[in-house]
Amino acid sequence: MSNGSTFPPRRRLRGTTALLVLAAVLVVAGAGYLVLRSHRGGGEPPRAAHPAPSTSTDGSGTVDGGQGGKEAGKGDGSHGSGSGKGQDKGRGKGDPHGSLKGKTVVIDPGHNPRNRDHGGEIARLVNIGNDRKECDTTGTSTNGGYAEASFTLDVARRARTLLQRQGAKVVFTQDGDRPYGPCVNERAATGNTAHADAAVSIHADGAAAGDRGFHVILPARVTAGAADTSAIVAPSRQLGERLAGRFVAVTGSAPSNYIGGGTGLDVRSDLGGLNLSTVPKVFIECGNMRDPKDAAHLTDAAWRQKAARGITEGITDFLTS
Repeated sequence: MSNGSTFPPRRRLRGTTALLVLAAVLVVAGAGYLVLRSHRGGGEPPRAAHPAPSTSTDGSGTVDGGQGGKEAGKGDGSHGSGSGKGQDKGRGKGDPHGSLKGKTVVIDPGHNPRNRDHGGEIARLVNIGNDRKECDTTGTSTNGGYAEASFTLDVARRARTLLQRQGAKVVFTQDGDRPYGPCVNERAATGNTAHADAAVSIHADGAAAGDRGFHVILPARVTAGAADTSAIVAPSRQLGERLAGRFVAVTGSAPSNYIGGGTGLDVRSDLGGLNLSTVPKVFIECGNMRDPKDAAHLTDAAWRQKAARGITEGITDFLTS
């Protein structure tokens, strides 16, 4: 030792050496324990990751789907934002959620909430090619007084929000901004002037109680006067079929049990909005306002959001195929 003391006898040096060796073994063992403990997850556990909440609104203050974003996966065929299947990737042709950039869609909200105050104006006859019919009508209503014109305008606005979100240019025939109408020939002209890629007229039916379900009206082949639907019959059928398919999937509603023989499709030659159209166009009767069960859907805001989504997806499917 450096403190100037004499060295201990040789026999005691052996004991000291043994102690030093033992101490070294203990140090090595302790270090090994610490290394082993660190590899086994010792110390403070990692903090759990909390995903940020995600909500998508429909532009009218309600969550997309009308049920707080919890609608997906409940067996109604809807496609909620939480599917986890990469909604924004791989959207090819025929995808009901694909981009509509560069597309023009005309939405025709049937009737007008103020038509009832302009009976004389909407009763005047206009030429629809193969006949003359009233400029417009008041439409129907539920037994509780909810007007078809209010329903169509609400669903149309919801559909517009969804279509614009996908990049489409959306043109309305009326947006509650007219005293009445427009007349059926003007409604057709709106789509023609816009050179629409697709046009949909939104309605609800007024049949007898017990008649339930939706149906899509397709143009018949009409060549008379100003009407010539020859070029639009086939694409309009394609639009109607896509619309019917997506409407079933999203809303869970069944095709009409009183029109269309269970197909949800009906062909007519007496509607000026179809006869005078030069672009692919269909009507959709979303349900029967006079049936209590259908009326319960039609008067429900969450269901109307589904209806708007079904219409939007049908249009998108048609335009991206």
